[in-house]
Amino acid sequence: MIIFKQAAALSDYLKKQQATGGRIGFVPTMGALHDGHLSLIDACKKENDLVVCSIFVNPTQFNNREDFSRYPNTLDLDIAALVRAGTSVLFLPSEAEIYPAGHIKKHYDLGRLEHILEGKFRPGHFQGVCEVMERLLTLVHPDQLYMGRKDYQQCLVIKQLMQQKQLPGVLHICPTLRETDGLAMSSRNLRLTPEDRKLAVHIFHTLEFLKRNIRKGSLLGLKQEANDQLVNQGFKPDYVEIADADTLELIGEWDGTKRLLGVIAAFQKDVRLIDNMIITLN
Repeated sequence: MIIFKQAAALSDYLKKQQATGGRIGFVPTMGALHDGHLSLIDACKKENDLVVCSIFVNPTQFNNREDFSRYPNTLDLDIAALVRAGTSVLFLPSEAEIYPAGHIKKHYDLGRLEHILEGKFRPGHFQGVCEVMERLLTLVHPDQLYMGRKDYQQCLVIKQLMQQKQLPGVLHICPTLRETDGLAMSSRNLRLTPEDRKLAVHIFHTLEFLKRNIRKGSLLGLKQEANDQLVNQGFKPDYVEIADADTLELIGEWDGTKRLLGVIAAFQKDVRLIDNMIITLN
């Protein structure tokens, strides 16, 4: 595995690889890697000649500076895991390489995606995501881009960004990997105490509750009951919602045909966890 820390050197190297017919797959991360990340590397390996991974904890997408400062750092373990997984290239930039002197902050038109769910509760978050992803995609110029379904709203935002800015790559949204008890794999799980880790699985159980009890008609009572279940387990939910699985339009009344997604964001003490699940059969 080759490690690049300078953006220009990375870009030059990858352009030469593509010039000789090399197909480039890209997995952007913020480090603290787990098996979910490595499943993206594996999917990338199957369809590309070069597997490029980046590790960069992007400050512009944190609306809480304390959350940014506490984000887990396991760089040595991450590098070892990427080598074992067969990664070709690791991009490990400093903040100055991503946002060099003279960088002008842009505003991205994200429509309603910026004002619902994660956009509502983390103002400015998706602007920062778009800022870093536009920079990374321009540098890597991948043929294929791989991201996890756990951050589904983020995936839709990036898909929209790629279309608007005509950025390179085809986005592949890969399945969420879960622990044996159902908890969605996440870098933030590293911040959970053993006791809180046992409780965290109730987010998954609440999504399963929505799936078992979804019925045609009003969904307001079901969402409130699911929210109350989390509160009773010691969570502080930001939202427990049901949305159109394709567009993330929030649904209060179901016609029995639309494919629905249950989406949850909730704090377990000071750790914010998110998850989602298809809750209808169609």
